[in-house]
Amino acid sequence: MDILEKIRQEIAPDIDRLNALIADQLATSNPLMDNVIANYLKSKGKLIRPIIVMLSARLFGPVTDKVLRAAASVELLHNASLIHDDVVDGSTIRRGRPTVNAMWDNHIAVLVGDFFVSTSMQQAIVTGDTRIIESLCHLGKLLSLGELDQIYSARYHNLDEDAYFKIIEYKTASLFVACSQMGCYAQGIDDERKERLSEFARLLGLCFQIRDDIFDYFPAQQDTVGKPTANDLREGKITLPLLHVLRAGTDATNAEMVKLSKSPSLGENDIARLTAYAIDGGGIDYAYAVMDDMRTRAVALLDCFDESEAKKALIDLFGYIISRRY
Repeated sequence: MDILEKIRQEIAPDIDRLNALIADQLATSNPLMDNVIANYLKSKGKLIRPIIVMLSARLFGPVTDKVLRAAASVELLHNASLIHDDVVDGSTIRRGRPTVNAMWDNHIAVLVGDFFVSTSMQQAIVTGDTRIIESLCHLGKLLSLGELDQIYSARYHNLDEDAYFKIIEYKTASLFVACSQMGCYAQGIDDERKERLSEFARLLGLCFQIRDDIFDYFPAQQDTVGKPTANDLREGKITLPLLHVLRAGTDATNAEMVKLSKSPSLGENDIARLTAYAIDGGGIDYAYAVMDDMRTRAVALLDCFDESEAKKALIDLFGYIISRRY
């Protein structure tokens, strides 16, 4: 049993309540929408984000209906962004199953994603907490800006570590921050403890994306990961392992690789060369070192909290994020 599954079992009743709430709120009288949603829910993700909402809330008390509504809102918005991302990227596989756009078409996928967004907002509104609503709205803006920054960076070959971290902070870490904030708000917490949890979640989200980017360098793991690998380079996206090696090198080979990375269309052989260059140059090791440093800083942020199952689960979750194999 891996760490995440152990955490899921510890809060299984809350996860069951969450799944029931989401299924109930997504039910409609439209046969096509219900069919698409039923198929989509068969490939439920790991629920890491709502788990963060619930664990953050559990630091202060039991998981209430308000906590569940907040968790549902962020999970629904997250899934809406995935459905829309698959349309933008032309992706056909996610979580080991065909995407909505692959099974139906882009038009239907966009509408289903929109439906998820509306349902997400509805759940936030039901909490009656303007802080939760504001957090969700701010999150939606950051997710969009993160994707736009990534498109710009890929289009203009912006090889800059600061730009990389800004992109993943917006498109990934912002979601984790919102989860921790909503868990606190739902329990009436809005002080330094919320700020510490927010920073913990930000570092957790950054590591989640760095680890996700590392998967892209190992095509043999595609079946385990549940989605195509090497897609980042195909789309012109330079992630941390390769970015570090390209920026650190000074020889002729490095100059050749920098030029190759800026090519408007990379062939499979080009992708293999860049991938090998990143691995052989220590890019993967560098990425892990960055994550280890973030983990140390994140764990220290929780020192102000009493020992509890929720605190231990959050720390264990960080370890899982770095070491996960899918």
